[in-house]
Amino acid sequence: MAKKIKTGIIGVGNCFAGLIQGIEYYKKHQGKKPIGLMHPKIGPYGFKDIEFVSAFDVGANKIGRTLDKAVFAPPNLVRWTKLPKSRVIVRESPILDGIGIYVENKIKPLKNPTSPEKLKKEIEKEIKRTKTEVLINYLPVGSQKATEFWADIALTTKTALVNCLPAFIASNKKWAEKFKKAGVPIIGDDIKGQIGATIVHRILAKLCSDRGTTINKTYQINVGGNTDFLNMLERSRLESKRISKTEAVISQISEDIKADKIYIGPSDFIPFLGNTKLCFLRIEGKMFADVPYSMELRLDVDDKANSAGIVIDAVRCAKLARDRKMRGYIPVSSYYMKHPLVQETDDEAKKIVERFIAGK
Repeated sequence: MAKKIKTGIIGVGNCFAGLIQGIEYYKKHQGKKPIGLMHPKIGPYGFKDIEFVSAFDVGANKIGRTLDKAVFAPPNLVRWTKLPKSRVIVRESPILDGIGIYVENKIKPLKNPTSPEKLKKEIEKEIKRTKTEVLINYLPVGSQKATEFWADIALTTKTALVNCLPAFIASNKKWAEKFKKAGVPIIGDDIKGQIGATIVHRILAKLCSDRGTTINKTYQINVGGNTDFLNMLERSRLESKRISKTEAVISQISEDIKADKIYIGPSDFIPFLGNTKLCFLRIEGKMFADVPYSMELRLDVDDKANSAGIVIDAVRCAKLARDRKMRGYIPVSSYYMKHPLVQETDDEAKKIVERFIAGK
């Protein structure tokens, strides 16, 4: 019987609410075929083996509450299933650059937060007390300093890190080397959706390129109604997100495409959409005999199910890497993340994951 994967959460927001409620949903429906899981087992680990033992947040309405209550606190919108009582108390996390100007009134941080220096010691003590093995970074887009703070925590406590946002750590050679020297595995950066805008864009771009056509222009416009999209109205927080999404698509195209002919990124916040994300995608190019072609696609998905469907794999891979004493950047990142250290085609990235699981 596999041991539990003792997992810590950085940011008890909508994404995490989807993950923990999704796992509980599968537990309650074990008689049915588990639809939506890419890998029911990764090594010896099933979805039931993920155990949340520590949690950290900046919201005053979440800090000090048990995890089963905190995941339903505003501004979280995920309401999929009830959760059993938890003994895990949400602890304070440093704010640093983790809260943008548009979401401050929604998140409502502590009025008198503890200093990052003092929190670092308290967090390290909590991680050691709970024997946390894997940390999931679910901070908002634009949290570069806060992510670096948590990367240091992972290094100090020897805790594997799954970095779900486009703050470049796993894909930064200097940081990757730090994790390697410390003997700590890291998977990152910037989680792909299970059936998300970027993975669909990548597949279509690769198809066009493989079939001998050119892509002259392309765009991907995304809108949604949760705090993730509200946060991304602050354009200064979006630089790494745009880089991550754009490079993920460009890496699949054999010919160069001019910078002013490609636009990929979050575009607007529409409150009544809630956790629904809408993607509008267009590709224009030329095929045989310079004849033009174009295609358009509209994708309608639940943003948090999309994230959780990948993270549930990434956590188990991080634990498996830790069991095998692997260190530094873990190559399965190319399948699960938009901005890995090395971009692969999705076919090759999937093979890397299967070889990794098989121990090859």
